[in-house]
Amino acid sequence: MTVTIKTQPLTAEALAPYGDVMEASGTPDKLINQGKCGRFHDKANLDFSDGKAGISIFKGEKEVLPLPLKMVERHPEGSQAFVPMSENPFLVVVARDQDGTPVDPIAFLTKPGQAINFHRGTWHGVLAPLSEPGIFAVIDRIGDGANLKEHWFDKDYIIEE
Repeated sequence: MTVTIKTQPLTAEALAPYGDVMEASGTPDKLINQGKCGRFHDKANLDFSDGKAGISIFKGEKEVLPLPLKMVERHPEGSQAFVPMSENPFLVVVARDQDGTPVDPIAFLTKPGQAINFHRGTWHGVLAPLSEPGIFAVIDRIGDGANLKEHWFDKDYIIEE
């Protein structure tokens, strides 16, 4: 039996148990650059057990909904942020942890101007741009040791809009 996961709009409140939504919404925390630039300060909880924060550039292949969800991953040693380098939406998938196993996956669609940061240890889907070019700045832990755990589902999931 296939379980359908319906996407929902990404909000800070909905993602809060899993990570942070980074966006320039509301009133800036302060104005800088002679009042010409609003700074929305410290929008993500970067958390690393060791090593350092690094910024890499990822280029993901375009995905199309409906999309099978075969696996999720997590990073036990550090948070991971996806910052799109275009104004295009992307798919965000997260799942609760139950005794080391991901359960109850949910899916979000971002809107232009949103980026996300997964908390350390959060089960999440892989980078899933929904349009080309699919280029993202990714901020995560650079350091020694394994920082990736994958879980392949036995159950069939399909993500739909």
